[in-house]
Amino acid sequence: MDKYYVQMENVNLYYPSHIYNATTLKQEVFSLLKLQKKKEKLDDVHALKDFNLYIREGEKVGVIGHNGAGKSTLLKTIAGIYPIKSGMLEVKGEIRSLFDLALGFDLESTGRENIMYRGLLLGETPKRIKEQEQKIIDFAELGEFIDYPIRSYSSGMLIRLAFAISTSIDGEILLLDEVIGAGDASFAVKAKERMMGLMGKAKILVLVSHDLNTIEEVCNRVILVKGGNILMDGEPQEVIDYYKNSVR
Repeated sequence: MDKYYVQMENVNLYYPSHIYNATTLKQEVFSLLKLQKKKEKLDDVHALKDFNLYIREGEKVGVIGHNGAGKSTLLKTIAGIYPIKSGMLEVKGEIRSLFDLALGFDLESTGRENIMYRGLLLGETPKRIKEQEQKIIDFAELGEFIDYPIRSYSSGMLIRLAFAISTSIDGEILLLDEVIGAGDASFAVKAKERMMGLMGKAKILVLVSHDLNTIEEVCNRVILVKGGNILMDGEPQEVIDYYKNSVR
């Protein structure tokens, strides 16, 4: 058995129907006044269907497919965000996932305080975050603004801080939903270099992206997902060519 791996056997995952069946007060009133038809109740959505996948150390796996195919669901299932209904999921290695950069931010707290909040949310210890703090501040290029409440930040400043925090912590298993760029042109260059470095150091990479050129450049294996299952699994060029032909 590999030291680091992701193993999924006959995994089934459903989105509960109450997510879709919830109605707003406006919808209820409009329905009572017969200005709008009452929403039909939807069943649970079967998002992953008897899903089987094994990823071993050294593999950089690209995940491609149409919108709604189950790509992002797969990543969040591996990360443990979505609980599975049945089957077996086993992950060996420390996971680092980059999905929502702004997750865990408190607008009333300073940038420095948010470094701690976000770091803790990513599973780091206070000591480790403190060791990384100055590097994060320098990378984000915020200067004295690091001690201002982040509600005073421009959108660009907030993105830079979020990116600097989220990419400052290495992990053996890196899960990426699209390659993340950030900030203006000059910062974007720095951001891309850091992302490529993270992907290169990861023992296992799982990358979801619509950018097929990046998938081909970075990955040594590609899976094509359709309808909550794997349609094709193999060499990047082979799978990407098949996908392109199916789109045409």
